[in-house]
Order: sequence, then structure tokens, then C-alpha cells
Amino acid sequence: MDPVYLSRVQFALTAGFHFIFPPLTIGMAWLIFWMMGRYWKSGDDFYRRMARFWIKLFAVSFAVGVATGITMEFQFGTNWSDYSRYVGDIFGAPLAAEGILAFFLESAFLGVLIFGWNRVSTGKLWFASLMVAVGSTLSAFWIIVANSWQQTPAGFAIRNGRAELTDFWAAVFNPSTVPRYLHTVDGCLMTGSFFVLGVSAWYLLKGRHVAFAKASFRAALVLAFVSSVIQLPIGHYHGAQVARTQPEKLAAMEGIFKTQTYAPSLVFGILDKESETVRAKIGIPGLLSWLAHGRFDAEVKGMDAFAKDERPPLPYTFYTFRLMVMLGFLMIGVTALGLFLLWRKRLYENRRFMKLALWSIPMPFIANQLGWFSAEVGRQPWAVYRLLRTSDAASPTVPAEQILFSIILFVLIYALLFALWVFLIRHKIAHGPEEETPARQTAAEGVPA
Repeated sequence: MDPVYLSRVQFALTAGFHFIFPPLTIGMAWLIFWMMGRYWKSGDDFYRRMARFWIKLFAVSFAVGVATGITMEFQFGTNWSDYSRYVGDIFGAPLAAEGILAFFLESAFLGVLIFGWNRVSTGKLWFASLMVAVGSTLSAFWIIVANSWQQTPAGFAIRNGRAELTDFWAAVFNPSTVPRYLHTVDGCLMTGSFFVLGVSAWYLLKGRHVAFAKASFRAALVLAFVSSVIQLPIGHYHGAQVARTQPEKLAAMEGIFKTQTYAPSLVFGILDKESETVRAKIGIPGLLSWLAHGRFDAEVKGMDAFAKDERPPLPYTFYTFRLMVMLGFLMIGVTALGLFLLWRKRLYENRRFMKLALWSIPMPFIANQLGWFSAEVGRQPWAVYRLLRTSDAASPTVPAEQILFSIILFVLIYALLFALWVFLIRHKIAHGPEEETPARQTAAEGVPA
């Protein structure tokens, strides 16, 4: 057993499981902020009940996300001690900023949203919802900074065998921070809105809490469509950055084996690693050259431009990227169809579309995992791009048997934790939002028409 490989598997397991929850809570936070704004502006109890219901689901997901995030940080000291020694001077700064400037902001004001009802004014509750949304989004920024520095390191100098920080802002705004951050946060908005969309569709299918479900569904549908469409130019922006700074990753994602001009963008293809070709490929000639460099005749580097021991693992990078893109277009199609039905006033009675919306909940979650996997595997064999190999970053004294044992424990614990999260979410969904008070029932009925 290879301890480096097992350490990678363990980190992929813990990071992948943790990555289920932050995108969900970030996306939900902005929808809750919108609901709180409507409540503060109108004073209508309908929006208060709406916001309180989604806050409960947010709080459960936030708690699980916090618990799973702590585990990841310990692994840097246990399984990746040489990595920590090499980049600790740089990597620790954004993680500290995330805890001090973002996590505490989010968690403190979440406490206000949970316990502050009937204790503080509506305006203060609205402000608390804004701070939760800002805090969660800011938290994502600092995590993306740390990860982006591994992809495109900047603002450092190598001294005494370590990377030492020389320019904080150059490290923070390294070449991949902004495109990766925009791409990730937009994915979070898609995740939160599709979750709200699907849960609301379930209520409509069951004929329960219909007014509440319609209002939640409509708000989530608009955000889901906008965020899905915006992902196209953001994805292009990010792809152009990858072409400039990590050309071997782009070549692996697109299955480009030979350096060429008028490079095609593949719509479909089957990778043949042995013969270094893509079989049954359907592509648009010149489109990849234009997307990456702004000209159809621009040269795109293929895998032949790099030493074999510096190429990313091809099948994993290629297929995860293609599946992510496919899911992105599917989500645009689903939300566009929903808006069309809304425009034709046939949305809420269309049970087929409601079932489609319900079963679409996993799509952004899967797309997030695929995108993360493609980005991280596409960086291999580097832990820090062209500075530190993954094989040199692992702890030299941790035996493979101990890592395997910890992986088994993580699988068992995370399975129980996921089951608990599903149980709590289902329980709160089954219970539904608070019942309307008779005094406000008449006014609320007209709100979500």
C-alpha cells in the first residue's frame, strides 16, 4: 500500500464530503437574505414564516459543515507534514483570516437569526441575515485564496527550503483567485437555489403549504436560472486563466494530445490513453483556441509539450470536466423550461416539471464535486504547482496501515453523519413552516400569487 496515495484518498474523502455543505449554505444564505428583506419591507408574516423555515434547514447544514471542516485542517499536520512545513508561512494566513474575519461573523449573526426573534427588531434581523450571507461568502473567498495559491503560487520567495510570504496581496490575488472564486460562488448560488426549488416542488406535489411553496419556488427558480446562465461567461473566464497558467491541465481537460492551432472544443469524445487519441469525437474546430486565447488560429499546447511525469492523470481530469459541463447545460435547460412555464402560467400545475425540479436537487452538488475533482486532479503531480510534488508533501513517518484504518473510520463516521443530516432535514421538511395565524391568513393568501 502506498501511503501517499492513501493520504490523497483520505483528503479527497474528507474534503469532498465537507464540500457538500458550504455551497448549500452560501446559496441558501442569499435567498434567506432576500426573504428577510421582503419581511422587513412589507411587515407581512408570510415572509417571516418563509425565512424562519429555510433558516432551520440552513442551521442544520451549517452545523454539519463546521464539523466536517475541522477534520480537514488536522490532516495537514498528520498526513501532510512536509507540505505544512513547506507552505505553512503562506497557507496559514488565509486560513486564519477565514476563521477571524468570516467564520465568526457568519456564526455570530446566525445565532441572532436563530434566537433573536421577538428579541430584536425586524431591521436588525435583516442585517443579521445580510451578515450571515456576507460572512459565508467571505469565508469561501479565503478558502479559495489558499487553494488558488497551490494552483498559481505568487507573492513568495524560497528560503531555507521553504516558501516564505513576501507580498500578502500578491499571494491573495494570485492569477487564479478571482476566476476560481467567481466560479465557485456562482456554483454555490446554483446549489442553494436548486435545493430550495426541489423542496418547494415536493410541497407542491403533495399539495401542502402551497402558498409558501409557490413563493419559495419562484424566487429559487429565478436565482437558479440567472446563476446557471452566468456560469457560462464565468467558466470561460476561468478556462482562459487555466490556459495561460496551467496549460497541461487544459490539455488534459480537453483531450488535446498534440500541440495545434485551430484546436477544437469537444462536444463528445472517448479518451484512448494508450494510443493518445480521442475516439468518436465531435468537436467544433477552432473554438478551444478562440476560448482560450481569443483567436481561432491560436496555438493550444497539447500533452506532447510536457514531460510524462508532469502530466495530470488523463481519464479522471477529462471525464470529470466533461460531466461537469454537461450538468451545467442541463441546469440551464431545466430552469429555462421552468421560466417558460411560469410565463405561460402553467408552472405550478405541471406535475412532470415539479418532479423534474425535485429530482434535480443533486445536479449542482454533483457538478461541484466534479469541478473540484477536475481542478485538483488536474493539478497533479504537484501539491504546489511546479514547486512541490505531491509525493514530496506527504508525512514520511505515517504508515499506510494507520492511514487505511483512519479512512475506514472516516467512512463509517461520515456515513452516520450524513444519515443524521438527511434525517434532520427530512424531519424539518415534513414538519413544514409555521402555521399561519388566523389574523394574518387573509393578507398572506394574496402575496405569492
